[in-house]
Amino acid sequence: MTLKPSPDTPAAAWIMEAEEDWTQVAGFGPGGFPGYVRVRFLPDPERPLQSASEVPSAANSEPEQTRRVLEVLARHTGTPATAWFCLWEGWGTQIPGFKPMVMIPNRAYYLFTGPLADAGQWDVPGSTDEDLEAALVWPEDHSWCLAKDVDHHWLGVGASEAAIQELLATPGLDVVRADPEQQQPFYL
Repeated sequence: MTLKPSPDTPAAAWIMEAEEDWTQVAGFGPGGFPGYVRVRFLPDPERPLQSASEVPSAANSEPEQTRRVLEVLARHTGTPATAWFCLWEGWGTQIPGFKPMVMIPNRAYYLFTGPLADAGQWDVPGSTDEDLEAALVWPEDHSWCLAKDVDHHWLGVGASEAAIQELLATPGLDVVRADPEQQQPFYL
């Protein structure tokens, strides 16, 4: 199966109506979760103004690590068969008959739906799945939210303490606790 474009924007209302600063929403999803973490694809910068090109790439690809995070998170929702995925319109993807409909300041997304198990399998003509990464993912029951902004070397997760603990203990993932209200490390 593949993730299908969806016109059901009420499903994304909690994202679009979030009161947090847009950078928090793009980086961690909406507020209100018991805990937050960053899953780092690269170690945090060692100094200000450091370029990501100065750091060796991770052993596992970002899509592979994201799939592992989603496998963990799937165990922490009652609705793994119904999930929502936002695809950033900035990838230049055109979806016939659809326009970006999930809007937060400075970001616009196409909305897709499908089971969590189909993450990364986009129904997008002319694109390979490897080209596209989800910017936001959440299950129907809103038990957690995964966010991967295009500018970050990490993805953010807001979730229950049990989900956070499992992510922190998952081998092969570089996970650190985070406070979405604080400035996060970044590369130039």
